[in-house]
Amino acid sequence: MSRSGADLALLLLGGFRALVDAATAELARRGYQDVRPVHDFAMRAIAAGANSASELGRQLSVAKQSAAKTIAVLEERGYVTRGPDPRDARRKRLQVTPLGFEVMRQGEAIFDELRAQWERKIGAAELASVERQLAQLVGAVAIRFDTPGWIARDLDGSG
Repeated sequence: MSRSGADLALLLLGGFRALVDAATAELARRGYQDVRPVHDFAMRAIAAGANSASELGRQLSVAKQSAAKTIAVLEERGYVTRGPDPRDARRKRLQVTPLGFEVMRQGEAIFDELRAQWERKIGAAELASVERQLAQLVGAVAIRFDTPGWIARDLDGSG
């Protein structure tokens, strides 16, 4: 059965969505009911050096106001804190807290468990083949922080 290019795109998106939804549900079962996928993207960007709302907005490809709201939520929930900037005493620098890193570790472990479930469904060789082929088609980039902005942008690409 031959499928269209649109079918392929929807299958890939469906796979992404299935994994993310299952991971979010499992995080909730483990006590992290307040974590959403965008929070993980934001914490990873902060851990990689995005230490202000402006920088986080650029990293996620979202407006500064949206980044600031995400930061406020992460601070309120104890996943991120603002600490002194060693290079400029007037600035506060964003940092992921130990709790934030624990949530990210839990998420990674859950994704490993979900991968193992997929492996049991289709077999280790088949899943390894899918992963190799996807890496060949799209590259082996582990994560793009701008995914939240990319998903949310306007149809004309201006947002």
